[in-house]
Amino acid sequence: MQVRSIFLSDIHLGTRACQAEALLDFLREHESEYLFLVGDIIDFWAMGRSIQWTSTQNTVVQKVLRRARHGEKVIFIPGNHDEVLREYDDTLFGDIRIANEWVHTTADGRQFLLVHGDAFDQVTRYHRWVAVLGDKAYDFLVRVNGWLSLIRRTLRISGYWSLAGYAKRKIKSAVNFIYDFEDSVIHAVRERGLDGVICGHIHSAAIKTVDGLQYINCGDWVDSCTAIVEHLDGRLELIEWRNGLYDRNTAKSENLSSGLRISAT
Repeated sequence: MQVRSIFLSDIHLGTRACQAEALLDFLREHESEYLFLVGDIIDFWAMGRSIQWTSTQNTVVQKVLRRARHGEKVIFIPGNHDEVLREYDDTLFGDIRIANEWVHTTADGRQFLLVHGDAFDQVTRYHRWVAVLGDKAYDFLVRVNGWLSLIRRTLRISGYWSLAGYAKRKIKSAVNFIYDFEDSVIHAVRERGLDGVICGHIHSAAIKTVDGLQYINCGDWVDSCTAIVEHLDGRLELIEWRNGLYDRNTAKSENLSSGLRISAT
């Protein structure tokens, strides 16, 4: 499928939870003019504890580099897990540009702020030790989810179910955090006179309208395997990718639950 732009965040290369194989399948099926890597692509936090780097993760890196060499515009916007790269703002590494933020103009003329989003997370900004503890807890939930998925397959229970995703939807403090995060990001976008924001960080994919502006979150490639694509006409779509299938959700919709599952072509 040919699209104008692809937006990916929170891939967390270097960790056991990274779903590199699914991402590689997605990239093979989608060609684009722009590829935006919206933070936490490489998880230096986790790699400081232990490195889990697979051959598939290496292939993902090689594919991104190859696309950049062949003329695709690749912009890397660092997040808090790969924040060391923020020192190289507005620097070219080969054919990949590092930028701490970016303003992207869609084909239909709308302007979106591209940031990872951790600057709007009060915990990450002011209580780093809490953020690190939360990161370890989330990693534990993802591992447990892997075991549950194995049990579900053994019992032939169809459909994907995420423990980490369930916790985010049901725990009141997590839900409140997501809403507070969205409000903070939208406030910053309104002050800059832009049409919306495309970010990541909280591992909760969404396309929605907040106070008249578009809030778009790429989600992640640890738990939900989601991406944002911009079609040639400027339409933005949220895709959940699993096993060569994807759930489609356009900017007219509010959440993934209303998506239609169809075969990828």
